[in-house]
Amino acid sequence: MNTELTLKQQLIKALLYPLILFIWKSCRVDVIGEEHVNELNADKTAFIPCYWHQQHIFCAHYLLKLNRAGLKLGFLISPSKDGDIPAAILESKGVTAIRGSSNRTGAQALRDLFMVIKRENVTTVTTPDGPTGPIYKFKTGAVMLSQLAQVPILPMAYRASSAWQFRSWDRFLLPKPFSKVTVYIGQPEQMPKSLDTQQQEEQAERLGLILNDLSGIDESELNT
Repeated sequence: MNTELTLKQQLIKALLYPLILFIWKSCRVDVIGEEHVNELNADKTAFIPCYWHQQHIFCAHYLLKLNRAGLKLGFLISPSKDGDIPAAILESKGVTAIRGSSNRTGAQALRDLFMVIKRENVTTVTTPDGPTGPIYKFKTGAVMLSQLAQVPILPMAYRASSAWQFRSWDRFLLPKPFSKVTVYIGQPEQMPKSLDTQQQEEQAERLGLILNDLSGIDESELNT
C-alpha cells in the first residue's frame, strides 16, 4: 500500500532523494567487503543488514542500489507522520516499508520483520541503536530476529573524509559533496537458535564492537 502524503510532504520528498543522490554521485565511493553481500545474494537468502542509526544515508543508498539489481529489501519505518516521507521514498523504489516502532511496539515490529523474511524472503534493514538511542548501543532485537528467522546479520558502516555531523541524539552523519566515502561490509553473523537472554546480550555487545570497528569509532567517542 502506497503512503499518502500531504502537499508539503510531497515537496520535501521531491527534493530530499535527489539531494541524497547528488551527494552520492559527487563522492568517490569505495566498497570494502562486497564479496560478503555477493555470497548471500548468490544463495538467494534473506539477511539482516545492520548499521548505526547515524549512518543511514550511505548505507541505505548502497542497499537501494542492490535492490535495483534484484535484492528484495525492506526497512522498518516509524508509523508516525515522521515516517511518511521515508516510507513513500522507499515504496517508490520498490522497497517494502514495514511501519512499526521498535520502541513502542517492539514485539509486534519483531513479528512483522520475521513474517516478511519467512514469507517473502525480504532482506530487512535494522539500526540496532535506533530509533532513539542510546547511541552506539546494540540492542538485542536484531540478534533475536536472526535467531528466530535463522538468517544472518550483515554488519555495515561507512566513513567519510569530510562530513557534517548533526546535533541529534545519534550524531547523524551526512558526507559532504565530493568527499571520499568508504562503505565497509563485515562478515555475516548467524545467531544460534538456542540463545538465552544473557547470551543475546553478549552477542549484541560483541556485534556493537564490530560496528564500532567498521565505523572507525574509538573509545573517546563512546564516552562523550
